[in-house]
Amino acid sequence: MSESLAGRTALVTGAATGIGTAIARALAAAGAQVVINHPHTPDLAKAAVAEIESAGGRAIEIAADVTNADEYRAMVEQLLSAFGRWDILVNNAAVAITKPFDQVTSEEFDRSFAVNVKGVFHGLQLAWDHLADGGRIITISSSTTGLMLPGYAVYDATKGAVEQFTHILSKDFGKRGISINTVSPGATETETYRIGKSEQFLAGLEALSAFGRLGRPDEIAAVVAFLASDAGGWVTAQNIRVNGGTV
Repeated sequence: MSESLAGRTALVTGAATGIGTAIARALAAAGAQVVINHPHTPDLAKAAVAEIESAGGRAIEIAADVTNADEYRAMVEQLLSAFGRWDILVNNAAVAITKPFDQVTSEEFDRSFAVNVKGVFHGLQLAWDHLADGGRIITISSSTTGLMLPGYAVYDATKGAVEQFTHILSKDFGKRGISINTVSPGATETETYRIGKSEQFLAGLEALSAFGRLGRPDEIAAVVAFLASDAGGWVTAQNIRVNGGTV
């Protein structure tokens, strides 16, 4: 196990499944103490914690709806009580509602912006007050913001918003030595990615990649772990597209 993040505490939102779990695993493997945030899905979160602990890492799970400021604040307070410091924030929690624009309901629009934008907003404001000097912030966006795919207008609007958080807040966080970056995965093979997508659509995404395949969660997590490390400290205000050359 590498110890490049030894003594540091990382919070990964939406870390009970998919890319979030892979990120939590990678940070724990680098020596960080990891908080697995989940939206009140304890069984999945406990499984993620058990996986990290079985590999020799340290992790705890904390339930919090990131759209709720009080729940998010309570989670950070619990994190600080458990570990005494907070060094890394990975804004990963998101919902992906993709459908023809004229079929998107007001409720779906509100839900998309509540989780994908407001949830990040809450995390960034709490990081402003509580993240340690020299810390790291990484927000997960999507390479679809550069692809203009039909059905992705609302989803990509939310991701475009958080990309701007990265650019605009970098100088403010930088005064405390905190880097802030966006990682934008391409199509990635998670447990649920294929649900609701036709084989023709998936084959089209694979063909867009220079390597002719979907990405793997661990490939996204490796870039996040680099940005969280000392080696990534001179990188800030960037949007890094990890997509096999898709765009």
